[in-house]
Amino acid sequence: MALKHPRHDGRGERDLQVNPIFSREPVEVPRYALPRGEMEPGTAYQLVHDELMLDGNARLNLATFVSTWAEPEALRLMAECAEKNMIDKDEYPQTAELEMRCVHMLARLWNAPDPRHAAGCSTTGSSEAAMLGGLALKRRWQRKGLKGRPNIVMGVNVQICWEKFADYFEVEPRYVPMEGDRYHLGAPEAVALCDENTIGVVAVLGSTFDGSYEPVADICAALDDLQRRTGLDVPVHVDGASGGMIAPFLDPDLPWDFRLPRVASINTSGHKYGLVMPGVGWALWRDQDALPDDLVFHVNYLGGDMPTFALNFSRPGAQVVAQYYNFLRLGFEGYRRVQQTCRDVATRLAAEIAKLGPFELITDGSAIPVFAFRTRDGAGFNVFDVSAALREHGWLVPAYTFPKNREDLAVLRVVVRNGFSHDLADLLLDDLRRVLPRLSAQPSPVRTADDSGGFAHGAETKHPTTPGRH
Repeated sequence: MALKHPRHDGRGERDLQVNPIFSREPVEVPRYALPRGEMEPGTAYQLVHDELMLDGNARLNLATFVSTWAEPEALRLMAECAEKNMIDKDEYPQTAELEMRCVHMLARLWNAPDPRHAAGCSTTGSSEAAMLGGLALKRRWQRKGLKGRPNIVMGVNVQICWEKFADYFEVEPRYVPMEGDRYHLGAPEAVALCDENTIGVVAVLGSTFDGSYEPVADICAALDDLQRRTGLDVPVHVDGASGGMIAPFLDPDLPWDFRLPRVASINTSGHKYGLVMPGVGWALWRDQDALPDDLVFHVNYLGGDMPTFALNFSRPGAQVVAQYYNFLRLGFEGYRRVQQTCRDVATRLAAEIAKLGPFELITDGSAIPVFAFRTRDGAGFNVFDVSAALREHGWLVPAYTFPKNREDLAVLRVVVRNGFSHDLADLLLDDLRRVLPRLSAQPSPVRTADDSGGFAHGAETKHPTTPGRH
């Protein structure tokens, strides 16, 4: 079935009309068919450039977790490596070497028992990395020779890639719903859904719904107790898409990584708080035993062995090079300062929004630099009204409802990334104050979730299944 653009209508049948100022003579260009002939490079550039002006300003996009700013030197390196195919490790051995250096750096950052022998690889993003972690869990479970249907336990707040993993690779997803003020996975709730067919538990370090950390250590302790009582040995995968590049620098005493023996694998997104332009992610396993060797392809380069494990084949090496540049350029202290600044901006902005009166904080940005807030009862407007009003000023602030059991809760979420300064936060506050009098004059809310635009970035509704056995 062909994909249909949501805004496609009769206008799309009209060809593009190019203003003569951009070319030697008027040009008519088909929208959805290949042009019959060539055109001047400058004309083609201007045509594409002008259409892209309709996109939102990426720096004002407070919905996305993806990096929207990079140093010129990083961008220059990416341009210099744009033609390099990451999979051709024998042809681009130094790019492959930089990838492995990044893996070893992350292994040390996440306290792998023996960083020199930790298994890992780059990916196109944290979604692919998460799927690799899930595949390794499933293969390890299959080795046990059990005949039931494999299942994976996670909070209903997980990123949508985990629902895709379960669907694509035929694993039953067992979602723990939200309850009351618990907006993510809890240890007792996770253990209650585990059985001999559970391939693993997914713990999220930085929920996309509200920015909170899930209690990884408590989940591991509860699973340790489950093994003592029943013999069931259930591993944990940590989805550190955002928090994996925050906690090591800002919360060094928080046990969430390979310091916990039950943590088998971790993924993170290099193009989120790894500070690289999209797209690159990383998947790491605590040791060689955690990654079944029959999932790994071995490539010979420079007379040595280069293991590779990824869903994608051809992909650019530019982002991997940029990741290495950032690690080299910033070091531990540089990353700590960048992430601390993001957290400082997030917590101050959250506190100032709370002072405005009509809003109540759900989280305050003190975990990953992300916070969620809602409108108070009786405000006369809702979060969807606020999101639409801010969009008139160029700000993209998502509004969405929470999933099953807390569908009564609708929030706005702000993601603070590198490059979103205190000054930009003040501009957002100014515009928020500017729209409040008009919104407060409304007798009742005007907009609904259907008007939200669908840009929740990870806070989408999941489709729970009923577990075959608890």
